[in-house]
Amino acid sequence: MTKPVNLRQYRKRKQREDKAAAAEANRVKHGTPKAVSDLAKARAEMAAKTLDGHRRDEPNGQ
Repeated sequence: MTKPVNLRQYRKRKQREDKAAAAEANRVKHGTPKAVSDLAKARAEMAAKTLDGHRRDEPNGQ
């Protein structure tokens, strides 16, 4: 027989885990200096431009 689960404890544990995940995401998002985040954004835009520049144009529009 399996052990019964206390739903109140499960709900609180899940809420703590979700809150910790959100806090980690905020630390990553807001913890980087502006120069670093701007550089990463510029590199991503440059990569997208390069990829679009190498794209072929199909004669039948596909």
